[in-house]
Amino acid sequence: MELTQTAPAESYFKRLSIFDWLFSAFLLSGAIYALNQYGSYMDGYEKGIMFAAVGIFSVLGWNWKPIRILMVTVAALSLFAINDYHAILARADQAFFLKYLFASQSAIMWMSALFVMATVTYWIALAARSDFAGRVASGLTWSAVGMGLIGLMVRWYESYLISPDVGHIPISNLYEVFILFSIITSLLYLHYERAYNNRQMGAFVLPVISAAVGFLLWYTFGREAQEIQPLVPALQSYWMKIHVPANFIGYGSFAIAAMVGVAYLLASKGILASRLPKLEVLDDVMYKSIAVGFGFFTIATILGAIWAAEAWGGYWSWDPKETWALIVWLNYAAWLHIRLVKGLRGAMLAWWAVVGLFVTLFAFLGVNMFLSGLHSYGTL
Repeated sequence: MELTQTAPAESYFKRLSIFDWLFSAFLLSGAIYALNQYGSYMDGYEKGIMFAAVGIFSVLGWNWKPIRILMVTVAALSLFAINDYHAILARADQAFFLKYLFASQSAIMWMSALFVMATVTYWIALAARSDFAGRVASGLTWSAVGMGLIGLMVRWYESYLISPDVGHIPISNLYEVFILFSIITSLLYLHYERAYNNRQMGAFVLPVISAAVGFLLWYTFGREAQEIQPLVPALQSYWMKIHVPANFIGYGSFAIAAMVGVAYLLASKGILASRLPKLEVLDDVMYKSIAVGFGFFTIATILGAIWAAEAWGGYWSWDPKETWALIVWLNYAAWLHIRLVKGLRGAMLAWWAVVGLFVTLFAFLGVNMFLSGLHSYGTL
């Protein structure tokens, strides 16, 4: 018997190209630049978070090439906008590029318009079976994400132009986190779109983002929520920079699972079945979205408890927001248990994912509207 020798598997790092390492060097250079420019405003924890982000985004860029273009573009245009201010906040309404493109409010309005356009285009692609329209819809979604990120980056700088005491990362109120939700949900969807080489799901996922944009526009013009406000004392913590993004990765994942669940239910009834991915694909996306969301939501809940102990002296106080966060966690823990342990598939889990979105929506927004508690700084 002839024995064949199997070549040892190439290590992960040896598979990286020169462009992968250049991308990481770009991120590290950006962190060092930020440290030199704004290090006096950061404490040790914030500096640690920034350099940890370099590692996280490096790995993300190594494994998902398109996001590297997004990061470089956002960084370049954000720096262009920041330099165009010349440290004068009033230039937001005077300088051409700031007024019409890159001031935070201008960029966020562009983000909103592009998301709505992407939603319409995804439906055109689905109805017409047009691959070209699908590619246009993906491009519009990437562009919307880019403008949203630029808006947040520039808003961060604008808060410091108002006053160093006012300056903070823009994830502190409903206006800012709705922008964050739209961006994160879109990026998660774009990842699944590429992983499954399928754009038909966008016709179902993008409407939930457009709904968030609709709320954002109402909140902007009805309540003037775009005005930058100082942080309340409870939010003046480095925990916010970790807890809030982790939470919204969870929320975004649950939203995707629900909308894919709607597609599953329609396809299982023969509605748009020939235009949508196979039921097995929709089921897999729904499962992976809930699994990812559950993991990040668990991390966010633990971090929230630690933050609560620091801010209010106790890890858990049965505040309405905490109580509903526990309900959301238990809901998706049960969903995963039923699927993984009992092996259940099909319409019931799809309906459960859809109902789960309404449970999550109440925890995210309903509590702020109808209940009061320690998290009252997020009220409408």
